[in-house]
Amino acid sequence: MSGFPWGAFALNLAWAAAAALAVMLVTFAVAVRLGLHRIVDIAWGIGFTAVAVTTFAASTGEGDLVRRLLATALTALWGLRLATHIARRGRGHGEDPRYEAMLAKAPGNRNVYALRMVYLLQGALVWLVSLPVQAAQYVPEAPSALTWAGVALWAVGVGFEGIGDAQLARFKSDPANRGRIMDRGLWSWTRHPNYFGDFCVWWGLFLLVCDTPAVAAACLVSPVVMSLLLTKGSGQRLLERHMAGRPGYAEYVARTSGFFPRPPRSR
Repeated sequence: MSGFPWGAFALNLAWAAAAALAVMLVTFAVAVRLGLHRIVDIAWGIGFTAVAVTTFAASTGEGDLVRRLLATALTALWGLRLATHIARRGRGHGEDPRYEAMLAKAPGNRNVYALRMVYLLQGALVWLVSLPVQAAQYVPEAPSALTWAGVALWAVGVGFEGIGDAQLARFKSDPANRGRIMDRGLWSWTRHPNYFGDFCVWWGLFLLVCDTPAVAAACLVSPVVMSLLLTKGSGQRLLERHMAGRPGYAEYVARTSGFFPRPPRSR
């Protein structure tokens, strides 16, 4: 097992759960006060950052310091960038239609239902998906080529997210594009550059624990769950259902990859 401290890591799981829960409960209290549950999307990135920082502090004296710093810094950079982007994008808007539709069908108190089905569920997902980040704090080996490959894959992912988000924001800011489908830049290579970016980020972070095979096996569930969320859960599938009726979207789908980037097909 290469000296991995399973006992200390087990205690870390509790600290990580507490950090994720604290972020979601504070966000819930703010959302109830504002009457706006869409702010939970901002808490998604903040939750991962809180888990990374908490587990870094809890793992003092354990693991390789360089690997610990990498896991913490990469997670925090990704999480805070995402939270900032979502906060800016949602400024001045009302409730997210997804949450409005869900809460309209809530049996009983809407806020209690939101706490159970949105905040606590997202907190649990933050804890589960972040397992590689938590485990990386305890891996004793010095970073290897596999570790740096993970950093490179993370960088590709953050690049896709950042560039894709900037291209879309610039497209939407032009009144001439109102009602049109964004099919330029990275959006001509994949219909979801931001979701593909997330995919790369979390498989990259998973590579940070792959120097210890037993730990990698224990953490494999995390990037798999994130991949399913992005492609089959609340990511690609839900967004495409929302976009399906827009003029020109069917043609865009026909010529553009649904997830993994590739050159667009001929019009």
